[in-house]
Amino acid sequence: MKRIFLLALLCVPALLSAQPKYWIYLKDKNLDNSPAVSQLTLETRQKFGLATDDTDLPVRADYQNQLQDISVKIANRSKWLNAVSAVLTSEQAQEVRQLSFVKEVVPMTSGFYIAQTKPVERAQMAQVMSQVQANAFQKAGISGKDVTIGVIDAGFYGADSSLSLQHIFSNKRILGIHDYVKPGRSGDLLFSTAESFSDMHGTEVLTAISGIDNQDQMQYGLALNSKFYLARTDYSLREWRGEEDNWIAAMEWMDSLGVRLINTSLGYAKGFSDPSENYKPSQMDGKTSAITRAAQIAADRKGIMIVVSAGNEGEDKSWGIISAPADARGVLSIGATNAKLWNRIGYSSVGPEFLNYVKPNVSCFSLYGTSLSAPVITGFAACMMQVNPKLSNKEVIELIEKSAHLYPYGNNFVGYGVPLASRALALARAPYLPNHSKLVTATGRNCEVEVTTNENLVAIYRKKNSKDVLSQQTAKVQNGKISLRRQNGEHFTTIDLKEYAVEVQWN
Repeated sequence: MKRIFLLALLCVPALLSAQPKYWIYLKDKNLDNSPAVSQLTLETRQKFGLATDDTDLPVRADYQNQLQDISVKIANRSKWLNAVSAVLTSEQAQEVRQLSFVKEVVPMTSGFYIAQTKPVERAQMAQVMSQVQANAFQKAGISGKDVTIGVIDAGFYGADSSLSLQHIFSNKRILGIHDYVKPGRSGDLLFSTAESFSDMHGTEVLTAISGIDNQDQMQYGLALNSKFYLARTDYSLREWRGEEDNWIAAMEWMDSLGVRLINTSLGYAKGFSDPSENYKPSQMDGKTSAITRAAQIAADRKGIMIVVSAGNEGEDKSWGIISAPADARGVLSIGATNAKLWNRIGYSSVGPEFLNYVKPNVSCFSLYGTSLSAPVITGFAACMMQVNPKLSNKEVIELIEKSAHLYPYGNNFVGYGVPLASRALALARAPYLPNHSKLVTATGRNCEVEVTTNENLVAIYRKKNSKDVLSQQTAKVQNGKISLRRQNGEHFTTIDLKEYAVEVQWN
């Protein structure tokens, strides 16, 4: 391909309205049932010391039958949440609420966004490969071999004919496909038909995970030899949060097949219809949305590593912060940086200050959306899982964070910074690294910090506490020193020198 296209997550107005979809949460399960997962999943859980529990038991069939008896057409089932989803009239919703086995009926009515397309030159793709040190993986022969990755996205139009993905298809490394938007549709149709350009979103995400142009030897992703399960969960011509249940169903499907690494470059934030039904920024708290709660179950109880785009609402004054499920504590949320200074690019969503953990977790270069930065780090994770298959999902996340260039001085703009393959490989061999950071203390309003760098201009983060940024700025390096003047409310300043970070603590 001479040019590839990426889709950014941007807020767009709703053009369509529809009867609302609901979650129907059920009160209990039949504990005599067997876990609804594969033998491979059971073996993987045992390997990592994870027991099966009631979230592995199927939704009770008798409850489903009773719902169907009153003309409720079930769309999806979630054993993790013990719930089913269905499109209901208001009268049906009220009737379902009266059933003795129903715990709660909750409407899904907020918006879900995938929109604008922009061209990305191959040279721009090459920049992120250089930034994360792809050559270190190449020299070590690491390419995600024997790692299976799930991709949950909007569509995979043209994937089977893409030159950059030819190696995936010719080697039969697409293990399974599921279309949750139009169930029963074959993979051939998923690849060959498109209702809008958004149906290419998953194709470009797949390229950013595993793509390569063999003719020009241009590498787009890190997981060149991984295998894949693909799930389409979004209908591009009707963007609404009512498809949140598709996402959860896809997660449970992949878990049942033993998938341990999943990329999702999708996010849920504001809505299209009644503003009173939208998510609020305060609900990006790691525990409110159904999709976030499902992601946390996957991380804590199923051993799944989920890599999520942080969102592209950084310049949206009415929102600004990450979207669900990037707020889940157990997922690896990925922001986006500029190419030169490695600081936050304007559109990249920031982590809420009310969270007591760092979000996004890490970041990397992407000019047109965190939809691209997330799959780059998914490929990075696949490489580390090849290096050490015994690492748990949480250990892989910790390793990636520790390999990032600002660690341990993370912030809510770029997390711990850009993961570096050389550091990650060193961490895989030993549980420690040479120190790549320095802590200095300063008193008064001014200080000078001695630095070693070839850069004339570097990024700095002025912070009100150890993680939350007051402002992102640049500083000049003059005669091997950076002069700082403390701002009101500033208690920490991180100086980003790429090779190492300096944390200034103001007394």
